Amino acid sequence: MTLRIGIAGTGWFGRMHAEKLAAMEGVSVSAFCGTSLEKAETAARPYSDARGYDTIEAMLEERKLDAVYICTPPFAHGEIELALAERGIPFLVEKPIGVDEETPSRIRQAIADKGLITSVGYHFRYMDSTNHAKELLADRTPLMALGQWMGSMPGVYWWRKMETSGGQFVEQTTHIVDLTRYLLGEVNEVYAAYGSRHMAQVEEGVSVPDVGTVTIKLASGAVATISNTCAIPAGGHAGLQIYTNTGVLQVTGEALVDIEADKKTEYKSSNNPYVRENEAFLHAVRTGDRSQILSSYEDAWETHRVTMAANESARTGLPVKLR
Repeated sequence: MTLRIGIAGTGWFGRMHAEKLAAMEGVSVSAFCGTSLEKAETAARPYSDARGYDTIEAMLEERKLDAVYICTPPFAHGEIELALAERGIPFLVEKPIGVDEETPSRIRQAIADKGLITSVGYHFRYMDSTNHAKELLADRTPLMALGQWMGSMPGVYWWRKMETSGGQFVEQTTHIVDLTRYLLGEVNEVYAAYGSRHMAQVEEGVSVPDVGTVTIKLASGAVATISNTCAIPAGGHAGLQIYTNTGVLQVTGEALVDIEADKKTEYKSSNNPYVRENEAFLHAVRTGDRSQILSSYEDAWETHRVTMAANESARTGLPVKLR
């Protein structure tokens, strides 16, 4: 059985997923939906079976699709997911799942009503090194964690505005929030402080904070601090350091470093997490077995709630309780 896949979004992520899907046996990239017909047709051109569309309705009416990948900017979520849920079409959506709490909540309910197969692109979960960290933590006591996403501001127009990206903690640092939840469990309370130190003075139209620190209380009793900046031109870093009763686990996008009293061991991630993510999702589409999907929409909604709570806390100056 060949799965016919549609792609909503013609940017880097949409094209990256399309390339990986086209390389898989039994998968056909069959449609692209973009903000213009020209963009969609250009993205579709490398794939012999694919056609371009400028609305999700046109794509779904003309093409019989087995699943859709949603690779749109954060502000564009809502219409596409709800249209797919209404038709019972499984989807994989890239993070973040929105810029507010209301739209993802509506989508979450529509998914639950249909019992729809979904996956969300938290690719850190699919790394060999991350899952080795999870195995090690089963025999250790996590005490606290420090997370970072430190870098420069992406050049796309929508990223620098709060109303279209949700800010750095929602758009980028959500990966570290999700990694924290995946390895250390659920979040009970959030307190955040954001600031604008540099980028609004040197770039036009910047309304996102360019520094922030978020303190998290976990249900286990552990605590975590996750900080980010989008204002540094060099020296960037993203990852999570977990302090346990035996030492430190350092988790990044490339490897796991396990530091104990008498040794230091590095585990390089040996797999492509995007490939594994695709394999898990498409296996579920083919068979109905969702056990290999590591981040469903329901799970990702919990991560999104944490990032939304951080934004609210930074705005009000007060802690936000989630549980």
